[in-house]
Amino acid sequence: MRRRHIVAGGLAAAVSGSVTARGAAAQETLRLVLGTATPGGGFPVYGAALARAVREADPGVVLDERNTRGSAENVPLLEERRIDLGLVQGEVAYAHLSRLGSEPGGPKVAAAMYATAGLFVVRGDSSLRTIGDLRGRRIALGAAGSGLAVLARAILRGEGLNPETDIEAITLERAGEGPIMVADGRAAALFGGGVGWPGFHAVAAQPAGARFIAPGEEAISRILAAHPDMRRIEVPAGTYRGQDLPLVSIGSWSLILCRGDLPEASGHRFARALDRAQDRLAALLPQGRETRPANTVAAVPAAWIHPGIARFLREAGHLPT
Repeated sequence: MRRRHIVAGGLAAAVSGSVTARGAAAQETLRLVLGTATPGGGFPVYGAALARAVREADPGVVLDERNTRGSAENVPLLEERRIDLGLVQGEVAYAHLSRLGSEPGGPKVAAAMYATAGLFVVRGDSSLRTIGDLRGRRIALGAAGSGLAVLARAILRGEGLNPETDIEAITLERAGEGPIMVADGRAAALFGGGVGWPGFHAVAAQPAGARFIAPGEEAISRILAAHPDMRRIEVPAGTYRGQDLPLVSIGSWSLILCRGDLPEASGHRFARALDRAQDRLAALLPQGRETRPANTVAAVPAAWIHPGIARFLREAGHLPT
């Protein structure tokens, strides 16, 4: 991906969004640039399903997917109006929105995506069984701009490990490199999150299988005390091959953010299309079941939600009028 492609796409989408705002009644095509993350991670997979489901619900709403470095890059790209929508992991999104979410002009919330529970995965034949066992090991924490790396460091600190000195953190160029490094021994473990995460499926599909490592109860309590925006999340048994028991970890809602100056009519139309696309998105992707208006309203303060999307949520009865 070349940066100038994002610039051009964002400007084109901005023009299209403005045209749609003026002529919404005519249902002109609304093209929006959607920033995802590096190939091999969960965001590109979700972005592809989202674009397909929304297009089927409203053929005039087109999401142009763009691979980016992930959450840490998507926020400034939204601020610079280089993309219209961006997928942002919870820890990154909440840190930004808690400072600027209520101010005009900055990125706003378009929708809650799904709750992301952070876990480490090792080969099934590995001797590592607890997060404490990761001390001194080479651990793939994610791509450079991934919000998952922020969550990984919070979990390590909760277990009493300093992520800067107690492990050798590997920063990935592409999220898809992580499972390969676990398979060939270059990494002792890989950090990831959520239901349906491609990296977890890839490790579990290897001949040795996979073992998942979650933080202990005391660590979870410490993490939640230090990060009130996070919450306890359970990953059901059978979510991944060889995972016979449910796993409890911590995490937060990943969010779809939009640029703050997205025309209100464009935000309203996107929200309406997304609402109509709910069942199709859930059919395309297991974690898509969580992309529901009720979850958006529960996940963030109303002041953080884009005005056009908030208007749709009020009309649909999800927000008080």
